[in-house]
Amino acid sequence: MDVGSTSACPLAQFGDSGSVMGMIHPPYTAHSGKSIRKQVKRMILKEKKTQVIQDNRIHETDTGSPEVQIAILTVRIGELTEHLKLHKKDNPSRRGLLKMVGQRRSLLDYLQKKDIERYRAIIAKLGIRK
Repeated sequence: MDVGSTSACPLAQFGDSGSVMGMIHPPYTAHSGKSIRKQVKRMILKEKKTQVIQDNRIHETDTGSPEVQIAILTVRIGELTEHLKLHKKDNPSRRGLLKMVGQRRSLLDYLQKKDIERYRAIIAKLGIRK
């Protein structure tokens, strides 16, 4: 084959200059190097978190009451439990799950001491207890 031939040159598809600067990034990567699937999952989590906050807030601007924190932890615990069903040997995630369960338990204990009616309402709403 002729060395000067454009059909033999692998850069011929990029134009006469051989520059790859005008290439579009492959669909599986973003500029940050993270996969789009992870970014989409994060966005869905943010939307879900916003919905959980709206469903469990006490007043219009509430984002940090014990009820909201317990609800967010409950959603995260559920998602991590599903992850651990597939990845049984993922011990660092299992440790994170146990820490979240302990944190939720502490918030529930606090709420039970502070206001038993709010405690009963949140466990009934989230279905945490039998």
